[in-house]
Amino acid sequence: MPASAAMKADDISFRRATADDADWLVTRHAELYRESDGFDETFGEFVARIVDDYFMNENRRLERGWIAEADGRRLGSIFCTVTDTPEIARLRLFFLEPEARGLGLGGRLLDSCLGFAREAGYRRIVLWTRESHRAACRLYESRGFEKGASTTTTSFGARMIEVDYARDLD
Repeated sequence: MPASAAMKADDISFRRATADDADWLVTRHAELYRESDGFDETFGEFVARIVDDYFMNENRRLERGWIAEADGRRLGSIFCTVTDTPEIARLRLFFLEPEARGLGLGGRLLDSCLGFAREAGYRRIVLWTRESHRAACRLYESRGFEKGASTTTTSFGARMIEVDYARDLD
């Protein structure tokens, strides 16, 4: 029986990300995006820089990362990080393992991130994603994010349309 058939949303808990999660975050992002989007090894290197920066410079008041898990198995993540503009947060490292999709977990993670960003005093939150990630785009829009600029580019060895999203937090 697939994990998602047996798993219920109530079985999934969130905890704060720790440095022990770093290798998993990098590896799973690299693997999943290689499989789904054809990304090359430069994507794993990109994620590693984000993860390293977060754990080396984590500002406990302004940054937070969550890991979703059930029965000790990591199922997804989301991070709220600082930007160069003090009143603007960035949503990063948001993904779900395939078997954890369709359970409402993405919405719960996103709501946790938005709540933290508000409590931390941010006035706005931004992110970028790929247009091909339609479910994620629908989720962002359902939570009040507005689609911004779209750019056709080649990144991480793959041709894609990158999309910016943003929403006010007040």
